[in-house]
Amino acid sequence: MRRVVTGTWRGWREATEEALYGPSGFYRGPEGPAGHFRTSVHASPLFAAAVARLLCRVDEALGRPAELAFVDMAAGRGELVTGVLAALPAEVTARARGYAVERADRPAVLDHRIEWLSRPPKGITGLLFANEWLDNVPVEVAEVDATGVPRLVLVRDDDGAERLGEPVAGAEAQWLRRWWPLASEEVPFPGAPSAEVPSDDVPSKEDVPSKEMVFEGARAEIGLPRDTAWAGAVASLDRGLAVAVDYSHFAAARPPFGTLTGFREGRETAPVPDGSCDITAHVALDACALPGGRVVTQRAALRALGVSGTRPALSLAATDPTAYVRALAGAGEVAELTATGGLGDFGWLLQPVGIPNPMIDDLLADEPPADGLLVDVPDHEEQ
Repeated sequence: MRRVVTGTWRGWREATEEALYGPSGFYRGPEGPAGHFRTSVHASPLFAAAVARLLCRVDEALGRPAELAFVDMAAGRGELVTGVLAALPAEVTARARGYAVERADRPAVLDHRIEWLSRPPKGITGLLFANEWLDNVPVEVAEVDATGVPRLVLVRDDDGAERLGEPVAGAEAQWLRRWWPLASEEVPFPGAPSAEVPSDDVPSKEDVPSKEMVFEGARAEIGLPRDTAWAGAVASLDRGLAVAVDYSHFAAARPPFGTLTGFREGRETAPVPDGSCDITAHVALDACALPGGRVVTQRAALRALGVSGTRPALSLAATDPTAYVRALAGAGEVAELTATGGLGDFGWLLQPVGIPNPMIDDLLADEPPADGLLVDVPDHEEQ
């Protein structure tokens, strides 16, 4: 049932929350995310198999506990958790417990052993995996006005029209100053931290844009709700590893006009918060990361987990045509999962809790590629 729109002006965070997760919101539809866009989970079963291998590494780092949790955040229709549990060795399967965290109703065909929840379970030991979750945590959008002041952007839910609202203030202004500056030192914005704020909470001189970079129309997505959501998800782990996989950008190269967009039936579209399309924005993973977090590309992460796109030898086609076709298809799927300019550029935020990072040795042992294998994120206080 199509959501009733009212033409009300609201901030993007409130409008998106209702459009995506309200009673008739986009994610309540029976087709689920797979009906509108293709994630790594849908691209190939190799992705779930790689995540299963990661779960086994976490299991080993934990000392093989009696119960090993796998939490699939923003589970869609449970495709990832189903694939991961199916790919585990029998000894691990016997101890594994799957959780799917999703606001939509439980699919009727889901394995009864998978627990369906609206929030991550507390006090678990294992792996929490959030594939394309944070980009759908609604955020406010800010835009610089003609006087150089960042203001909240208001949107109308019936047609997506926008206008500027109040100046950004308070905690949201502090987040912008720290993680996505839209004002130079000459143009401070309301609610900026005072001189008493510790220096490590304020951007360095190199991080602050010059006066020439501050221009009317510059935009940012205020990622504070995502930082909070991620910290809450990580806190649900007693011990283990939390992983967030998403479109991402970093402080040194924020997009000057933001990344807010919509998707419908596999195509990018204008972001209209009427419930007819997905509304998404890339994630500032460096802001989300807690102390000890590391960010790698999906390309590097999958390589470290044994996902190889090597094409089969042509001679195999003569000796075993079926195996050749299967291997060739697998190489094509790996190419999609690791493609430059596509899924391979996704960031993996690895956040260990009470254990060493179970991927760090492989990542450090590999020769860093040109696009950067490992990104240390700065330690900072939880948002």
